[in-house]
Amino acid sequence: MSRTLGRRIAVVFGVLATVAVVVGVTVAIASTDITRPTTVTVIEHPTTDTVVDIGAPGDSTGDVLTFHNRVYDRTDTHVVGRDQGECIRISPAAGTWECTWVTILRGGQITVEGQYRDTADTILAVTGGTGMYANVRGDMALKAINGGTEYAFVFRLIP
Repeated sequence: MSRTLGRRIAVVFGVLATVAVVVGVTVAIASTDITRPTTVTVIEHPTTDTVVDIGAPGDSTGDVLTFHNRVYDRTDTHVVGRDQGECIRISPAAGTWECTWVTILRGGQITVEGQYRDTADTILAVTGGTGMYANVRGDMALKAINGGTEYAFVFRLIP
């Protein structure tokens, strides 16, 4: 076998080995994605909620609510992440806000958008995510607990 042919074979095997490693890593990463309908429940403690009064004094259309709170596991005992987002007051009379936020968990983030109501539970749209949640869609049921001192986020995720 000539030295040139031997070098070509070594290069081909080197390229094939590199491709095998890349494919293996890609499969390993992809295997952590949500691949079937999944429910994720966390409990938010709204300790940082801040309303910025914009426009007419007091509760009025256009006021902004911002937050960045810890979220706990479904048993409300261990911190498993945090959230951050904002809501715009739409109608004080109807008690409605339009909100967008991200819930940051180990493995990725889940983004939601939709209506929050002062006096009723609501459903928001899951608009996407990152990491293991990168391929998701679905909805999130927002449920007040203990008179609104805590909230359950029940993400119903579909790949």
